[in-house]
Amino acid sequence: MSPSSARAVVNLDLPGATISRHLYGHFAEHLGRCIYGGFWVGEDSDIPNEGGIRLDVVEALRALRIPNLRWPGGCFADEYHWRDGIGPRDQRPRMVNTHWGNVEEDNSFGTHEFMALCELLGADPYVNGNVGSGTVREMSEWVEYLTRSGDSPMVALRRANGREEPWKVPFWGIGNEAWGCGGNMRAEAYADLARQYATFCRDHGDNKLYRIAAGANVDDYDWTEALMKSFGCDGCAGSKGGPFQAVSLHYYTMTGTWDDKGHATEFTDDDYYLTMVNARRIDELLRRHSTVMDRYDPCGKIGLVLDEWGTWWNVEEGTNPGFLYQQNSVRDALVASLHFDAFHARADRLVMANIAQTVNVLQAMILTDPDSGALVLTPTYHVFEMNVGHQDAASLAVHVDAPARDVNGVDLPLLSASASTKDDTALISLSHLDASSSRTVVLDLRGRDFTDYSARVLTASTLQAHNTPDDPDSVAPRPLDGIRLHDRGLELDLPPHSYTTVSLQLQP
Repeated sequence: MSPSSARAVVNLDLPGATISRHLYGHFAEHLGRCIYGGFWVGEDSDIPNEGGIRLDVVEALRALRIPNLRWPGGCFADEYHWRDGIGPRDQRPRMVNTHWGNVEEDNSFGTHEFMALCELLGADPYVNGNVGSGTVREMSEWVEYLTRSGDSPMVALRRANGREEPWKVPFWGIGNEAWGCGGNMRAEAYADLARQYATFCRDHGDNKLYRIAAGANVDDYDWTEALMKSFGCDGCAGSKGGPFQAVSLHYYTMTGTWDDKGHATEFTDDDYYLTMVNARRIDELLRRHSTVMDRYDPCGKIGLVLDEWGTWWNVEEGTNPGFLYQQNSVRDALVASLHFDAFHARADRLVMANIAQTVNVLQAMILTDPDSGALVLTPTYHVFEMNVGHQDAASLAVHVDAPARDVNGVDLPLLSASASTKDDTALISLSHLDASSSRTVVLDLRGRDFTDYSARVLTASTLQAHNTPDDPDSVAPRPLDGIRLHDRGLELDLPPHSYTTVSLQLQP
């Protein structure tokens, strides 16, 4: 094959596992300006809001069909005591956020505000409970406060705070990063403790909790094995009524060390290619953790939840180091698109994923300017928007034949792809990773005919391009002009460092 060409074979008539919409989930921690100054501006703000919740942020996220939102952490979850965030706001106790900037918080954004946010977004709440510094009773009562009807002490407390009917809360995290900031525990010790906590996180009425155990960091397969062993299975996990429905995993992409992670917008081509290699590692991690889970759960009843993922760079100059505010470039967009290709391929075991984080923190969808109040959509936001059609669609196997580049002894394929089908349509995603050269790609479309097609591309003149209040559309999707019929299907001209989606209308 010519170095300037590539081919992707898509079997349109062989649908596979469903790509759950929850693989496009989000994460909002009490960290930096994610909540305060991001989602929450307060009822007295000049910025249009509903009950203190910033409406332009809500509108932007609704366009992504955001399926779920994880809150209040993260590391913050294991120092958060939910009773401090209910009742009249002017009477709520203050606290110090010791994990993120050592700043004081007034708890003006708490349980009721979060649930109101989820209702505005049309998103399912994913509440992360406190194991690290909390108690079994505290977590059990939070579940009751949120989800129970009828009469009980927690129901009475909720009603006194203005909410008559319970909420639906489908997802519940049993602590966070128990191997680190959530308690520095050993895997076996956490597994036993989490079984106890999960037992008292009860299903009230018709609200059924999907309990997620705090899982491994990166490639700690022993941690996943310890959790899976704790289910006490005899053939298929859950056959004895195990306490969890899923285990989690965390993985961040960077190029440096934890002390010097690399710059968000000042990087070389070599840095870029190393980032792509590290981003592609997510497929290996999902595969190997799934293999451990298969050993104890061959029926696949226990889900894998990647509830923290994304890029992690050094903070922007002049910002609080504890606020994790970073810019977001074309490179970040391609990290996201590579992750989604892996998610689609592993949709049989991966049931949820949550990018870190939604507003103003790490690989954010949205940046808000603290001075002008301007809202900026990042390149990563646009990847999510371009992928909406994959949500709850059936995955399609894609076979790619493309050149590769040697990156420190690792072969990096310069084209990545995934596809899905739903309701006589198909969506094909193509990540072209070559930093400097364009490429002609043949889409070899088999099994079904198509009656119409269109394509959009996301790129910019440089890898480092990013959006700002002064230039909010430096990186934004546009129609791809270089697409045409081919005797095998379609032929596309992909620009360097670009992300493209192709939409097909299939013959019924």
